[in-house]
Amino acid sequence: MFPLAERIVILFLTGMLGAVMASFTTCMGYRMAHGKDWIHGRSVCDSCGAELTWKDLIPIFSYLSSGGKCRHCGAKIPVSCIIGEVLMAAYFIASVVIYGFSVQTLRCMGLACILMGLSIVDLEIYEIPDEFIIAGIVLFALTAPFMGRPLLEEVKRGLIGGLAIGGGMLVLSLILDRILKKDSLGGGDIKLFFMTGLFLGLGAGFFSLILSCLVGLVFVIILKKDKIPFGPSISIAAAVSMLWGSRIVSWYLGLFL
Repeated sequence: MFPLAERIVILFLTGMLGAVMASFTTCMGYRMAHGKDWIHGRSVCDSCGAELTWKDLIPIFSYLSSGGKCRHCGAKIPVSCIIGEVLMAAYFIASVVIYGFSVQTLRCMGLACILMGLSIVDLEIYEIPDEFIIAGIVLFALTAPFMGRPLLEEVKRGLIGGLAIGGGMLVLSLILDRILKKDSLGGGDIKLFFMTGLFLGLGAGFFSLILSCLVGLVFVIILKKDKIPFGPSISIAAAVSMLWGSRIVSWYLGLFL
């Protein structure tokens, strides 16, 4: 559609947009987790309280130019900040490469931002605010009429995926709660399974469920903790499934059919 040079520029700008959104959602999630106003107020250094200027707020580049330290007090900036920005930039680029300029691309980008925001909160306080779940449902509803299939078919597909995955995990958690006599899965996780199931449908949703368990297991092994928030694992699996879930499921089923 575009000459090579223009495609490179478009993908670069797309990546920068992803990095900017990662920086914004990280800040928003952190402020929400700690009861701060995430709409108003300037960003400040968590260590010295110095107000950050535009030089400190350029995603990726500010971290690299400062050596990963605050310019005012020299405190180390968590490496997770730049990792999140790079990953979101790569995800935005991958969305455009796979789906082009389409509503599906906007879906992927919007959902990725929602998933990152709720993951930050879950990592901080082990909770998934309902606001993120509602935002995901609204995103699904707004984009549903433009997905290239009849609206009722799209809504039906989404509801089947959401209810099957979310409802299935609810039933399973209730059974495990009774057997283990303790909470096995948080209510926020179940709501998140429902919300992501809307976007993924039944096949990709089931793949996302399996992948989230594997990602969660990896986190347990790496972090060596008895308790970890499950929201980030669900989010990573859902984001991956948005891009490749249906393709992987079709490939797998093709081995037997």
